[in-house]
Amino acid sequence: MDEEYDVIVLGTGLKECILSGLLSVDGLKVLHMDRNDYYGGESTSLNLTQLWKHFKGDDKPPETLGTSRDYNVDMMPKACNLTLLNCLLDAYETSFMMANGSLVRILIHTSVTKYLNFKAVDGSFVYNKSKIYKVPATDVEALKSPLMGLFEKRRARKFFIYVQDYEDNDPKSHEGLDLNKVSAKELVSKYGLEDDTIDFIGHALALYSCDSYLDQPALDFVKRMKLYSESLARFQGGSPYIYPLYGLGELPQAFARLSAVYGGTYMLNKPECKVEFGDDGKVIGVTSEGETAKCKKVVCDPSYLSDRVKKVGKVARAICIMSHPIADTNDSHSAQVILPQKQLGRKSDMYLFCCSYAHNVAPKGKYIAFVSTEAETDDPKVELEPGIKLLGPVDEIFYDTYDRYVPTNDHTADNCFISASYDPTTHFETTVNDVIQMYTKITGKVLDLSVDLSAASAAEE
Repeated sequence: MDEEYDVIVLGTGLKECILSGLLSVDGLKVLHMDRNDYYGGESTSLNLTQLWKHFKGDDKPPETLGTSRDYNVDMMPKACNLTLLNCLLDAYETSFMMANGSLVRILIHTSVTKYLNFKAVDGSFVYNKSKIYKVPATDVEALKSPLMGLFEKRRARKFFIYVQDYEDNDPKSHEGLDLNKVSAKELVSKYGLEDDTIDFIGHALALYSCDSYLDQPALDFVKRMKLYSESLARFQGGSPYIYPLYGLGELPQAFARLSAVYGGTYMLNKPECKVEFGDDGKVIGVTSEGETAKCKKVVCDPSYLSDRVKKVGKVARAICIMSHPIADTNDSHSAQVILPQKQLGRKSDMYLFCCSYAHNVAPKGKYIAFVSTEAETDDPKVELEPGIKLLGPVDEIFYDTYDRYVPTNDHTADNCFISASYDPTTHFETTVNDVIQMYTKITGKVLDLSVDLSAASAAEE
């Protein structure tokens, strides 16, 4: 360990493993360490026995739930869109991936897809007026959706056509609107859309977690909607998302393999991992078990440099084992349901994600559901109740909370690059944005995600 490295990465969570892989591919000498004896950190996957021990101590799970090894329960569930998968397939986190999103692009960019198999998620839904509806993403789906009345369907159809036809380099498609100046609120007002329609478009299609986007330039809003519809079209299925077989715990390990192929060194079960600084305040290395590895830069999760982060919130979540799919989701074996904040009278959205034996994360006939949100009280059971009610009967339920942190240090002064904690969303977009920004800060380069998305594929049933 007494060597010098370009970068030492501490922690094997999804973000850290993606960055380790990307930096190794760039030709940097990388040492990756973790105090745990397993990959994944806070975003690992657990079998049934491990899950039980994590939440219930020494109790043993009932035999009626099936064999422990048949479970791969993600601790940080998220999905990816297909575009993102093609780019980020070397990353790890428990989430859905959008088929045309940044994570997919990273997966393709790094060729991590050769280590993993993905499967399309069956459905994408939104909670509106106490019911679950399929998210309409095109002008055709808008006309068929029971979410809207007859006249609102026509208005929504016109808006969807505008979004579908919009191209940055084609002024004719802009219809006289400069989306760098026109706000999202002004854009939807032009089409006369009702508040409930704006609600599901902004939160279930564009995937915003709050309504502040309405006062921002509309360009990002339109691009997010196009990403959703393009990802949906790639699979021509019920959702724009894909999810790895055997759970998201496979992602960090895939990125670790990528890093190793390009010369990266991995060391698990390394206690303490103390970051050392020189007289000028810049990092000079990491010490563990009396040995110090020298380095120019450190990348880590908040737990390794707790004096250089601040708490910004708390996530409340529930993990449920069920014997049936979620009602009103067309018996989907996997699905995402977004509950917009206005529908619940809350300040933040709630997210519901379900996967099953179809993705090899549970025994035959069993489903794993996750309900998560930004905590607004100290009682997660009460806060999560709206999402829990949608699940119907559950075999077992586990409640949990964790604090969210963001870095407070000046990375230009200490050469330490700290990731933000995972938020409650069940998709990868915010996670990947953090990775891309960190990559630019570390290397001074913009990550090129212009890849051929046809390289990505999902495993078929």
